[in-house]
Amino acid sequence: MAIARRRIDLEEGRAALAAWQAAVGQDTAAQEAGPGTSRTVLATAVRYSLEELTARAPGNSVEVRVPPFGVTQCVEGPRHTRGTPPNVIECDAATWLAMVTGRLAWSAAVDAGRVTASGLRADLSELLPLFATA
Repeated sequence: MAIARRRIDLEEGRAALAAWQAAVGQDTAAQEAGPGTSRTVLATAVRYSLEELTARAPGNSVEVRVPPFGVTQCVEGPRHTRGTPPNVIECDAATWLAMVTGRLAWSAAVDAGRVTASGLRADLSELLPLFATA
């Protein structure tokens, strides 16, 4: 299986994620950008984390959408080729970053309605968090 080429520089991505974490502090219910976080930093943090997810769980059976910043396909399994994929996960940027940093558990986000997950494979609980919080 071919590994997708990263578009976000690793250091730039880590710096953006750290900036987002610093902006939201310990507030697990922080709003989308947090005070002082630019849209560019937010977009970079989301895209970097989506690329990291794909690197850790390559495949094409689950589509993860974080509008308007990015989308990726990951997790081994059946590949879809046309139309809407059978396994789709979608959430906002704040929810996504909270989950990948361990500030918000997958199950808590789903239970609170902050994540839309459809399909048998649309479960990232075994993959998240991607990064430990400081």
